Amino acid sequence: MRHRLLHCSFAALTVLLAATASLKAAPAETRLADLKAKQIYLVEAKTGTVLLAENENQAFAPASLAKLMTMDLVFEAIRRGEISGTTSYRVSENAWRTGGAPSGTTTMFAALKSEVPMDDLIRGVIVQNANDACIIIAEGMAGSEAEFAARMTAKARDLGMMRSSFGNATGLPEQPSTTTAHDLVLLAKHLHQEFPEYYPLYAQPDYTWNKIFQRNKNPLLSLGIGIDGLGAGYAEGQGFAAVSSVERNGTRLFLAMAGLASDKERQEESRRVLEWALSSFETRTVFETGVTIGEAAVYGGTRSHVNLFANEAVEVYVPSRNGERLSGRIVYQWPLRAPVTKGQAVGSLQIFEGDRQLKVVPLHAADDIAAGSLFSKATDAVLELMLFWL
Repeated sequence: MRHRLLHCSFAALTVLLAATASLKAAPAETRLADLKAKQIYLVEAKTGTVLLAENENQAFAPASLAKLMTMDLVFEAIRRGEISGTTSYRVSENAWRTGGAPSGTTTMFAALKSEVPMDDLIRGVIVQNANDACIIIAEGMAGSEAEFAARMTAKARDLGMMRSSFGNATGLPEQPSTTTAHDLVLLAKHLHQEFPEYYPLYAQPDYTWNKIFQRNKNPLLSLGIGIDGLGAGYAEGQGFAAVSSVERNGTRLFLAMAGLASDKERQEESRRVLEWALSSFETRTVFETGVTIGEAAVYGGTRSHVNLFANEAVEVYVPSRNGERLSGRIVYQWPLRAPVTKGQAVGSLQIFEGDRQLKVVPLHAADDIAAGSLFSKATDAVLELMLFWL
């Protein structure tokens, strides 16, 4: 018998959401209009609330934003003890010609056949946007850039970046890469959460290496609104892109945009979107930790229903005023069969503003429910069969 999703609109859930009058979502007139980016995804970090989502799963070339994944592999390798900041890698002719001084691209000007410590390579990639540093790292860690790129794609899958693949460590167009705004926000959040010791490097204003001074290549750092990462890119025929993060008064936002017409438009749109999100919203609690949010039907058990709860307080980032009420629904795979274990992941709470989904919260069983008698199983089987044909 096939499985299907059972969408449950419980009266109690509707009442709880509606009873908090301040839990409102932006009406049409207060939403951000005339977005310039072709692809955009904006998320508030603490609550996971999605504030903007337009073509967030539409693929585009990441260009230099691919270097975010390059650094993720480096940070993971350091954490596992495979390499350290003092590990040095040799500058091959390929790295020198493709990403070094002869390439005419952003570079840290590593000399051919010299050796560069990882600490300097990391800063070369993050601050100087250096292509030679990326290739040196890839060849040093994986033996070839192609093998390193395969590892980048595999790591993307591990992080849930299902629409991203990487052809090289730099994002240069010779070996195509692809990503989405949604996937880049996942990666940005991961870097911020998992590697706090390295994250401040993305806001480092400049870096001098081998007596060569270079300012941070991320143009968004100069906007003066508190942006502390992460990077920018440009792909011919696809326009300008950026992944940015900002924190103000305890609120952190992650924004990915692409398809912008110019660097000026990228800067202006980043400022406009982030200022709107920081000034027009606030965090509100929908459900406290551990309270019953709803229930799910149980088949073949000693009880017909099990209460559901979230492991953490359910919070949303909502407009401060003049908004519409939120709605929610519980979704789980039907039928839920006994036995059910307390704490078992059962389904999710989906919270909406109109027809736009703001966030999804995992829900867990509040009680143990043992398998029932043969009679109860038979009764539930008949009910299940009836509902199936309906």
